[in-house]
Amino acid sequence: MNVRRHHISAAALAAVTALGLGTLTACSSDSAAAGNTDKFDVVASFYPMAFLAEQIGGEHVNVTSLTEPGQEPHDLEISAKQTAQLQESDAALYLKGLQPSVDEAIGQSGIKTKIDAATLTSLEEHGAEVGGHAEEHADEHADEHAEEHADEHAHEDEHGHEHSHETEGGKDPHIWLDPVKYAEVAEGVGKAFEKADPDHAADYKKNTEALVGKLNDLDTTFETGLKDRKTDVFITTHAAFGYLAERYGLTEEAISGLDPESEPSGARVKELAKTAKADGVTTVFYETLVSDKTAKTLAGDAGLKTDVLDPIEGITDTSRGDDYFQVMEANLKALQTALGAK
Repeated sequence: MNVRRHHISAAALAAVTALGLGTLTACSSDSAAAGNTDKFDVVASFYPMAFLAEQIGGEHVNVTSLTEPGQEPHDLEISAKQTAQLQESDAALYLKGLQPSVDEAIGQSGIKTKIDAATLTSLEEHGAEVGGHAEEHADEHADEHAEEHADEHAHEDEHGHEHSHETEGGKDPHIWLDPVKYAEVAEGVGKAFEKADPDHAADYKKNTEALVGKLNDLDTTFETGLKDRKTDVFITTHAAFGYLAERYGLTEEAISGLDPESEPSGARVKELAKTAKADGVTTVFYETLVSDKTAKTLAGDAGLKTDVLDPIEGITDTSRGDDYFQVMEANLKALQTALGAK
């Protein structure tokens, strides 16, 4: 256990136990950085969680990421060293449902402060096709999307697609790719920080408000940037962009399901080629952490281009930006080009 626990007040310790906090210092994977520092130590499951903790915690926190840059988060298997890191830290910040080995390790660990981002917003079931189901969102501008794209859902029936959530989908964990949902998570983490570490509550509140403001601005930028477009449909290798599609009235057609390593059927590939022609699709998107072979095969057969749409599960030297906001802006530019947005 972190030795600093012997130096915090009983009230602070009780708050920490009840809610918990998160932290980050450049997502170190060194076990020495995981605990026993002079700051509040947290283990984050992967980049989007670590980024939240860094932005909200600022100078008061220290974070270690279980997922190294360039590592596919879905494939992570917790090591004995990382299990020890969990035991030495004050808190764990994770997203249940994305990384089964992380869920299990945190569940079995003795760490008292566990923040599950999935409990701070609503998760939905997404299959290989996700349309702009704006009615599922209570926020105001989602309702506007519902009116603007009222006929969009007919797309499913027109092409005779099947939507078996039992086989293709399930609860989609990729909430950070929707700026509005990511802001909801940020607010929840910020409140947990304030209650768990009241000495720095004012700073956590200020940092959370600043981050939520930036995420709201990003939401507006996406909405404005995607308004005048030639098509609503985009094709990806990995069904990571369902929430983003719903938020902005788009339709994501994924070659594979929520698992980026799953192999698509020949029938699915042929179906997507027909969809591309019918809906004016120009581009097949792939991501940097997974092979682009399937995307290039489909694109070649259908006479389409390929480009990167980054699910931002980690930042590497090949990422189109140094942090979440920069890569999201790069994603917007890629979508604008592919969808023919003016």
